[in-house]
Amino acid sequence: MDSDFGVPRELSHLQKLRSQYQPELPPCLQGKSVRVEFSDATASADPSGAHTISRSFPHTYGQPLAHFLRATAKVPDAQIITEQPAVRVGVVFCGRQSPGGHNVIWGLHNALKTHNSSSTLLGFLGGSEGLFAQKTLEITDDILATYKNQGGYDLLGRTKDQIRTTEQVNAALAACKALKLDSLVIIGGVTSNTDAAQLAETFAEAKCPTKVVGVPVTLNGDLRNQFVEANVGFDTICKVNSQLISNVCTDALSAEKYYYFIRLMGRKASHVALECTLQSHPNMVILGEEVAASKLTLFDLTKQLCDAVQARAEQDKYHGVILLPEGLIESIPEVYALLQEIHGLLREGYSVDNISSQLSPWASALFEFLPPFIRKQLLLNPESDDSAQLSQIETEKLLAHLVEEEMNKRTKEGTYKGKKFNAICHFFGYQARGSLPSKFDCDFAYVLGHIAYHILAAGLNGYLATVTNLKNPVNKWRCGAAPITAMMTVKRYGSGPGAAFKGKPAVHPATVDLKGKAYELLSQNATKFLLEDIYRNPGPLQFDGPGADAKAVTLCVEDQDYMGRIKELQVYLDKVRTIVKPGCSQDVLKAALSAMAAVTNILSVMSSPANSGL
Repeated sequence: MDSDFGVPRELSHLQKLRSQYQPELPPCLQGKSVRVEFSDATASADPSGAHTISRSFPHTYGQPLAHFLRATAKVPDAQIITEQPAVRVGVVFCGRQSPGGHNVIWGLHNALKTHNSSSTLLGFLGGSEGLFAQKTLEITDDILATYKNQGGYDLLGRTKDQIRTTEQVNAALAACKALKLDSLVIIGGVTSNTDAAQLAETFAEAKCPTKVVGVPVTLNGDLRNQFVEANVGFDTICKVNSQLISNVCTDALSAEKYYYFIRLMGRKASHVALECTLQSHPNMVILGEEVAASKLTLFDLTKQLCDAVQARAEQDKYHGVILLPEGLIESIPEVYALLQEIHGLLREGYSVDNISSQLSPWASALFEFLPPFIRKQLLLNPESDDSAQLSQIETEKLLAHLVEEEMNKRTKEGTYKGKKFNAICHFFGYQARGSLPSKFDCDFAYVLGHIAYHILAAGLNGYLATVTNLKNPVNKWRCGAAPITAMMTVKRYGSGPGAAFKGKPAVHPATVDLKGKAYELLSQNATKFLLEDIYRNPGPLQFDGPGADAKAVTLCVEDQDYMGRIKELQVYLDKVRTIVKPGCSQDVLKAALSAMAAVTNILSVMSSPANSGL
């Protein structure tokens, strides 16, 4: 019911204490003026797709990076915006709820009122459907009172969200015009921000004054690129899941007779599974990216798991904890191909009952080999992005079933002489995504809300709010904005025999980097985790005292701060211009030309499409 949105919550004593917590702001967002410095025009990270992206987004491609500055910064070219008229801003939740989403709205509202108390913030009720229907709730201090630092999206609600079809885009345009919005803030992940970029382009083409701003909020942690270090919600999800996993590890060690197969929410990428492994040290994790890179089949995975069970049995250990990302099922080559066939037949209108007989011989054989419960789940209609309904496919039960069958076979053959294999399966997802947000996510989301206002004040359209240097304290965070089009890549794909390959610009989910430091850390400890039971319990979420300021392992081990390095490079380039100018010595000029020629040649090779890794 729309009337339930925004009503005061019944808060526990802990929730009341959390609602009183005031997140800190970095110095660059403090005060009543907006100070912004623009870098050079951005380019796509995908050189081979740059032409396609620029052609698809002629009004919003190639815009510069924006850096927001503290009052004491001395930057000659910085714009200082002191006159800020009253504005009307709309905000909408898109995609899965993530802990911290409410703080984005709180930060945005606080920034609006700080810079002009006459400004108005309208929340769209029920996600994108509320945007299309122009159902709004004016956000006030009273309404926010019981939602500050709280989980969920129930302040405004959400639906199955996309803003993609011509009809949907036109409905959003009509809503923004009718409500006379100066800005529309879209809170969501990769899909939602791809839609935000398209909206921004459409609005610019239609000469609609509404500026579209994106905010990276997704529990999956897959909206990552050179500009975006982390997403709101990921820190909380991983901490809550890690405690649950650690509790299960303790149970396994106590009973010493069960293998726990735990599937974790996180869509196609395995970021949640990797982070939870590094926090809680289960015996094993199977990352979808490893499976895809090595083209591991169901048989390969079953053998890998059975060999692990057998290796532990040789040490008289008949228990263990195994983590699986929910996207694993689509990373298995033969299962992915089967899903593609099934989805194609569903699109053609075949009924679920008749699909098996329409599959190709090999796909039909695989389909019939799978347990009945998995067959039923694979036949579910795909998501809006054409992926399987990953949260509904019980990959953990499938693998546990296959491992049990193989271990029984090994027992009969005499190759395994240990105790009977027993499995217990879990899916952790819904338990965590409605959690109270961690201190990090409270601060991060609140800061992003303020940045969203700064983007509007700077007159920018089609930008994503960004914060870098996140592994350091809040007062050292770097706040800025990057054009969403600079984050886009073009994936070439075809559907059906002989289909022409085509590319569509989008912000694609970032997968786990198998050459990154976080994966390297996992690889270094994999054998120890498997055999030694060095389970680690980080405990429940802490809001104060020891552990409250702990941050994701994957955030802290990676060497990031791209935006900071861009500024550092600009400083060096400015120094070169200062030193090498008419009147400098021949030796200085020769040295500069030689160094610049070498650097240019190296960077040209590294930036060529052949070396882009695409």
